[in-house]
Amino acid sequence: MGDQVTPSAICSTEGCDKSATLHCPHCLKLKIKSLFCSQECFKSNYSQHKIVHSLQKTNLENNDVYEPWPNYSFTGPIRPYRLTPKREVPDHIMRPDYADHPGGQSECEEKTEGSTAIKILDEEEKEGVKLASKLAREVLDEAANAVAVGVTSDEIDRIVHEACIDRECYPSPLNYYNFPKSCCTSINEVICHGIPDMRPLQDGDICNIDITVYHKGFHGDLNETLFVGNVDEKAKKLVKVTYECLSKAIEIVKPGEKYREIGNVIQKHAQSHGFAVVRRYCGHGIHRLFHTAPNVPHYAKNKAVGIMKAGHCFTIEPMISEGTWRDILWPDDWTAVTQDGKRSAQFEQTLLVTESGCEILTARRSKGGQPYFMDNWKPEC
Repeated sequence: MGDQVTPSAICSTEGCDKSATLHCPHCLKLKIKSLFCSQECFKSNYSQHKIVHSLQKTNLENNDVYEPWPNYSFTGPIRPYRLTPKREVPDHIMRPDYADHPGGQSECEEKTEGSTAIKILDEEEKEGVKLASKLAREVLDEAANAVAVGVTSDEIDRIVHEACIDRECYPSPLNYYNFPKSCCTSINEVICHGIPDMRPLQDGDICNIDITVYHKGFHGDLNETLFVGNVDEKAKKLVKVTYECLSKAIEIVKPGEKYREIGNVIQKHAQSHGFAVVRRYCGHGIHRLFHTAPNVPHYAKNKAVGIMKAGHCFTIEPMISEGTWRDILWPDDWTAVTQDGKRSAQFEQTLLVTESGCEILTARRSKGGQPYFMDNWKPEC
């Protein structure tokens, strides 16, 4: 065990909620953030804890010469790690039109590109998207339970992929315009569309997991930002406010409401806490198509077209950043990061407009529907 630090964190031993001040010397060498409450606690749980060391060593060895873009200037500390081969989906599972397309294009979506017509779902379509959304939530639940220090985002992707197949779902992101994985994992300054790779999650990370599944002709889409280990108070505030932005936006969803009002609600709340709303990426219609009308911006004074009607199905998925709202795209053409390298968080639900309000199709079915970060919420006084 190493030097003491000012008490500011909880012990890294799973299930121990005592204040922690002692470093693990091996973690210091491997640049892993971990703290323990006592020598006794550290020693008694070392057999489990050392797994984190081996994971980090393996990934550092695999990544020490991996520089896909040698002259690229990153905005923050996150770096790309190696990718594992593309995972396969059994032939018996129904696939969207882009699944086997060489360029991942969805011809069905492209036929509706530019249209602002919003589909009103019939009863059969409502049941289809409800089931897909329920299954998507189950997959996210499995992924969330795997989040821990030392676990790679690639391992989370494997869990997601297998959970989809177990439910006879196609993981919607896979090969969508050549996206190489079955879910998105966006860490710290990554705003969205992070590609799961061999980087192990670090103590103090915030990690968004974005899940979409395709089941018997319908998509269901949601995401949550989760805490990894001991997260600082600034990150906790960012994640909490982001979730509140989504919740407040959902509260106004009802027939007759303008889609453009969603952004006004979100930006007002985010700005009141000193945060910015990412503008490039929006919520979207979803049902038989992965992305379609309506377009749902999350920033104020937007020009979104459309008025909500019963039977509309769409997502709200605000991305809220500590600093600037501006983003930069990595050369992989997918990973969006903040221009200033500061952290960003996101939450998403799929919603069905009803006669009097809306139904949250991807709502969590335990813990009163609260997000995962609230399960062990311990804000400082």
